[in-house]
Amino acid sequence: MSDPQLASHGPEGEAAAPRPSTGLLSRINAPIARAGMYVSVSGLFVIVVVVFYQVFGRYVLNSSPTWTENLALVLILYVTLIGAAVGVRDAGHIGMDSLLVMLPDRTREGIELVIHVLVAVFGIAMAYNGWILGASVGTVKIPNLGLPEVARYVPLIASGVLIVSFSIEHIIALLRGEEVVPSWN
Repeated sequence: MSDPQLASHGPEGEAAAPRPSTGLLSRINAPIARAGMYVSVSGLFVIVVVVFYQVFGRYVLNSSPTWTENLALVLILYVTLIGAAVGVRDAGHIGMDSLLVMLPDRTREGIELVIHVLVAVFGIAMAYNGWILGASVGTVKIPNLGLPEVARYVPLIASGVLIVSFSIEHIIALLRGEEVVPSWN
């Protein structure tokens, strides 16, 4: 008979590193998170180009384009909210790991589980409230862009759904004794 406590520890009583998560949700979420990263980085480049064009128009052409400010603001929403969701999956968010490391394994895992559940609840609230707000302004247009105002709420809904999915992935991995591998690896 093997002792599960000994099997989970490496030589000299060190805790063995958790194995990478290979579940279905991880196989689905990893490419989605990677695509989200690419979208966010691409959006940053587009924001730089749009703002550069606005500054060029204002100071060189003496005619500032009217649509650039609104487009930059909409793009910032997409970049930050999708990037934040990817940060939840890749554990790039702010955490108090230094305190958790000092706790016993079972207590630490319990606290991590509660944290992931709370983050999922937050994601549900984001998606739900984004849907309600988007529906309330569905017929209004963004000035100078011609896009419906709901375009400002799409990233809130998408980010909320992604945060829920990524949190569930972390919860499943934690219960299985696995670790979610960041999508940038």
